[in-house]
Amino acid sequence: MTKQRLLPLAAAWALMPGAAFAQDGRIDVANSGDTAWLLASSAFVMLMALPGLSLFYGGLVRTRNFLSVLIQCGAVAAMASILWVVAGYTLSFGNVTNGWLGSGNAWMLVSLGNVREGTSVPESAFALFQMTFAAITPALMIGAWVDRARFGWVVAFCSLWSLVVYAPVAHWIWGGGWLSASVGTLDWAGGIVIHTTAGVSALVAAVMLGKRKGFPQTLMLPHSPALTMAGAGLLWAGWFGFNGGSALAANDDAAAAIIATHVAAATAAMVWLGVERLTVGKPTGIGFATGAIAGLATVTPAAGYISPGAAILFGAAGAVVCYFAIQLVKQKLQIDDSLDVFAVHGVGGMLGSVLLGLFMSESLGGVGYSEGMNMVAQTAAQLIGVGVTIIWSVIMTVILALMASLVFPMRVSEDAEREGLDITSHGERAWEFD
Repeated sequence: MTKQRLLPLAAAWALMPGAAFAQDGRIDVANSGDTAWLLASSAFVMLMALPGLSLFYGGLVRTRNFLSVLIQCGAVAAMASILWVVAGYTLSFGNVTNGWLGSGNAWMLVSLGNVREGTSVPESAFALFQMTFAAITPALMIGAWVDRARFGWVVAFCSLWSLVVYAPVAHWIWGGGWLSASVGTLDWAGGIVIHTTAGVSALVAAVMLGKRKGFPQTLMLPHSPALTMAGAGLLWAGWFGFNGGSALAANDDAAAAIIATHVAAATAAMVWLGVERLTVGKPTGIGFATGAIAGLATVTPAAGYISPGAAILFGAAGAVVCYFAIQLVKQKLQIDDSLDVFAVHGVGGMLGSVLLGLFMSESLGGVGYSEGMNMVAQTAAQLIGVGVTIIWSVIMTVILALMASLVFPMRVSEDAEREGLDITSHGERAWEFD
């Protein structure tokens, strides 16, 4: 057959629907390097939750409650992961409808796209990465109620919370919902979506549960600062995947976010030691670990938008503000947020979210504002996002905590609290006693 006869046939074949689909498939191919980085980042974030957060919290409680903290962290992360597959992903990142919740196009992760829109990674990889965020967020709240919350209530409440509080806020800001689309609120990796929701809800839950027996008169010292330091180290390293992975690509944005993350944590840890030296006379290991986490929480909403120099300021501000927030909550207000979830994660996340509006400016080394936005408008958008999230978290936490308590009482008995949750709730001890 001559070339002249082949040309019309080739043109006709190219116009056929099947050929068009094949062509689209070739174009719509994920970037293998970006995909590999996102998969690795997912593993980093799970390292933060299991074992990072477990050890960080576990070392801060008394010996007889160490195992209960580990079990709660594991169970909450497991339940949140299951619910993410069933409904959480589609509520957060399903097709945008009215801006409040994603549509049901991805229940049970069905009908995932070849490549997630706006990225160069498979939607399955994107869903996996976001699942790790959904797993660690409710687990953050566990620090507010250690020593006294009933295990069944913890799992029930956190399961409801992951669908009713976390998923909607994730959609509003990350899933194309109304806060990002209409207001312009930004959140690089969770200052609002993760730290504000979990921090505020933790404070509300701590108030509802009441104080531990003896608080604040009895000094409740951590049983193992060494474990807390080890957990903080795992959190610090895992946070590189948390913030670096949020670039959704293996590029300079990811590198810049990791640099900002590291220097903010380093600065906050050292500033916290300095504040401790001035206020209590000695720098401590617990202070170093807590300061690092405060810096990480503060820089998280802005890591990919600001300069390294600004990240140092974020870390310093986070350390000072979070340190005195702890004194306010525990000493002035006498709220038994046992492991300072609100003062460190909540206050840090909110502080960084607002500071983002200022330091995103190109004149301060940031990436600059989007079209139609400036320093004032962006700061206002951040304040609106934080304010709305606080209100939503408070109202829904009260409702969900009471709903869960209809099936599982919120608090263990006084005898169980005195003896410790390891043995009374789980029938085993982390350590053997002579």
